[in-house]
Amino acid sequence: MAMIPTAIILIWFSGLLSLGIIGGAIYLLYQWYQTAWVYDRLLDRVVFNPDIGMNAPTALLVGGLLLLIWAIAGGFLVRLFLRLISRNSTHEQPTPARDGRIQRLQRPDGTELQIERYGRTEGPTLIFTHGWGTDSTEWYYVKRQLADRFQIIVWDLPGVGESTRPRTNDYSLEKFASDLNAVIDLSDGQPVILVGHSIGGMITLTFCRLFPEALGTRVAGLVFVHTTYTNPVRTTTLARLNTALERPVLVPLLHLMIWLAPLVWVMNVMSYLNGSSHISTKLSGFAGTETWQEVDFASRYGLYMSPAVLARGMLGMLRYDATETLKTIRVPTLVVPANRDPVCKPEASERINLDVPTAEITPLAPAKHMGFMEHNTQFAALVSDFAGACLHAAPSADVFKRVI
Repeated sequence: MAMIPTAIILIWFSGLLSLGIIGGAIYLLYQWYQTAWVYDRLLDRVVFNPDIGMNAPTALLVGGLLLLIWAIAGGFLVRLFLRLISRNSTHEQPTPARDGRIQRLQRPDGTELQIERYGRTEGPTLIFTHGWGTDSTEWYYVKRQLADRFQIIVWDLPGVGESTRPRTNDYSLEKFASDLNAVIDLSDGQPVILVGHSIGGMITLTFCRLFPEALGTRVAGLVFVHTTYTNPVRTTTLARLNTALERPVLVPLLHLMIWLAPLVWVMNVMSYLNGSSHISTKLSGFAGTETWQEVDFASRYGLYMSPAVLARGMLGMLRYDATETLKTIRVPTLVVPANRDPVCKPEASERINLDVPTAEITPLAPAKHMGFMEHNTQFAALVSDFAGACLHAAPSADVFKRVI
C-alpha cells in the first residue's frame, strides 16, 4: 500500500520478524533432529530414533513445525480471519487488470512511462496519480465507475508497475512533476482534472509550483486524496518522534534498504506469506468497512515493487515542501481526507483546505490511507460531481470558482 518514509521502520521490523520466524523454525527443527540420533547398543551404532511423546524433543519438533507453518502459510490464515471479520460484499473486487488502451511515453532521462486510457476516447479527461508503494492498478474502481462519463488516464510512476527506471536514479518530486506535465500533454490541449493520492497529491502540488501557468488553462481542477503539503514525516502519526528520528534513523535505514534491496525484497515476500504485511496494511490502510480482498490486493504491492526504488522515492519525499504553493492555487480544488488516516493525518488536508483559496473539503469516514478504495462508490461520486462541474464551467473568471 501507499507508503511514506516513516514506513521504513515497519518494513525492517516486519522483514526481520519474518527472518526470525524462519530462523527459529530451522533452529528448533535442527535441535530436534540432533536429539533424534541415539546410540543403539544392539546395533553398536548411532541410529535415527525420534522419541515422540510428551517430552522436550517433541516440543522442539512441534515448535519448529508451528513456526514453519506460520512462515509459509500464516498469510493464508490471516486472509481467512480477515474474510470472517470483513463485511460481505457482492461488489466487484479489485484486480491488477490492465485492460485499457496502453501507450508508452519516452522521457529524456530514459524513463519509459506506462500510460493507460479508459472510457471515452474524447471528452472530459481525468488524470490519476497513484501513491508510493503501489501502482496505477490502485485506481481499479474509478476506472470502472467513471469510464462511462470521462476519459480516465492512469500512469505508473517511474520504476513502478510497468514504467521503467530513470537512468539517473532521480526519484525527486520535481522529476515526477515533470513527468506528470508530459502526461498532461497527451490530453491534446483539453483541460484536465488532476487527481493525486498520497505522493500523487505531493506530485500535483509540486507540479503547481513548477508549472503555475498550466492552472486554469491546461488544468481545470485539482483533487487531493489522503495527502500532505509538506515532508510527510511532519504530518504523520507520532510526527514529533519521527521528526527527531529522521536524520539519525530513517535516512540511514533508507540507504541500507537501497544497498540490501534483494534481501529486503525476500523479506517482503516472507512478510506476505506469513501474514504480517496483511496486518500492517489493514491497520494503516483500512478502517473496518473494507473487504478482505481489498486488504490482500493492497498487501500484494510489496511483492512487485523494487525496495531500492521505494527507498529512493521516500528519500525524495524528505525534501518536499509545498507550503508556499498552497496560497497561489486559483483553480477549483477538492480535498478528500480520510478521517482516521495515520499515514497522512487529516490535519494536513485541513491545512490544504485552509490555505488554498478555492478549496472545499469532503472527508471520507470511517477511513484510513486506502479510504478511496474502501469507500470507492462514494469517492467516485465525489470526483465525478467535482470534475463535471469544473470541466463544464465557462472559460471565464468563473472557472476559478467552485460551482458545486
